[in-house]
This record gives sequence, structure tokens and C-alpha cells, in this order.
Amino acid sequence: MAEVLVGIYGASGFGREVLPLVREQLKGTNAEFVFVDDGDVPEALNGYPTLRYDEFLERDAGEKKVVLAIANSGIREKLAGKCAKDGIRTLAVKADNTVILDEVEVGEGGILCHFTQLTSNIRIGKYFHANIYSYVAHDCVIGDYVTFAPAVRCNGNVVIEDHAYIGTGAVIKQGTPEKPLVIGKGAVVGMGAVVTKDVPPGVTVVGNPAKVFEPRRS
Repeated sequence: MAEVLVGIYGASGFGREVLPLVREQLKGTNAEFVFVDDGDVPEALNGYPTLRYDEFLERDAGEKKVVLAIANSGIREKLAGKCAKDGIRTLAVKADNTVILDEVEVGEGGILCHFTQLTSNIRIGKYFHANIYSYVAHDCVIGDYVTFAPAVRCNGNVVIEDHAYIGTGAVIKQGTPEKPLVIGKGAVVGMGAVVTKDVPPGVTVVGNPAKVFEPRRS
């Protein structure tokens, strides 16, 4: 029986990137690692078993924890609720070269990948994902279930509301203490976008400067 069984929930590419971070973070413990995925996945990936969630629950272990390595924030929230209901604790992950400076708060279940930086006086909600080479600068407030793809540049005095998704290489202009730049709830910032003004809730913005994406109608 495992003393601690750690499930990386999500066997996609991101989950496979996260598992080595968890392994390094728990080095020297008696933790065992598995992938947890309810989709059609192989029986093992990168040398680790893959289990369905019900199989994970049935495994004998002194303690069980999960890491929610799911990019879709809505699914991440549902899985967090399911795990809480079943008494499964979530584990926060921080790469060994993450830089965190003064007065930074990060909620439960966050994942900070390699080369991420959080500078000073930052508040971040629960289940935040910061992919490789991303940063959050001073005096930012980030909500719950926010996702940064790789190399996001979030400059100071920015507010990002719950469930926003910031695409690879996006740059968010610095706001001011009197008027922070705000990215609304559920908004999507496209890959490489340069955000120079507030983004309304629920919209997708693309380009430089970023503008609301209007799908072409045939």
C-alpha cells in the first residue's frame, strides 16, 4: 500500500509536463505517482500507470492527493468540487526555479511551471495555472481558475477575473494604482495578443493592439 498516492488528473501533454515537477517536489518521500484520466488513454504513460477516477478512489493508500493539470478552467472547477466531495486533497505545485518575491499570496491547487516569476504584492486565487516562462508583476490581482499559457507577460497593476484564459506569448500592458487594467471573467486573450485596454467579460481578443474577435459570417 502506498503511503501517499498522488494522481496527476489529466494525462494530456500538460499533465505529462507537470508530473516531473511533482516528483521533484516530493523527492525523498514515499509518494507514488499515477495519471488520472477518464478519457481513452493508454494503460501507462512515461512509465506511470493511468487510472480512471473511480479506480484511483479504490486504490489502497495512506493518503491520496491530486494535481489538477486540466487546461479547461470549467472542467478544473468541476473536478475540484468532485475531489473535495470525496475527501481528496489537492496539491499545489511549484517548479524548483520559480521566483516568488515579497507579499505574494497564491490560493490552493495552483501550478507554477519552470521559469515562472511572481514579483511583489500579488494576490492570486485558487487553481491558477502559470505555464513555462510566464510572469506576474507587482500589484496584480488574479481570480480563481485563471490559466496562463506559456510566456505570458502580465505587467503591474492588472486585474484578471475568474476563468480568464491568457494565450501563449500574450502581453498585458501595465495599469495604474488608480485604474488597473481589467480582464473580465471568462475572457480569452489570444496567442501573441498585446492587451492595451480593459477586456470585457466573456469575449475573445486578438492582435496588436488586441481587439474583440468577430467571427466571419458566411
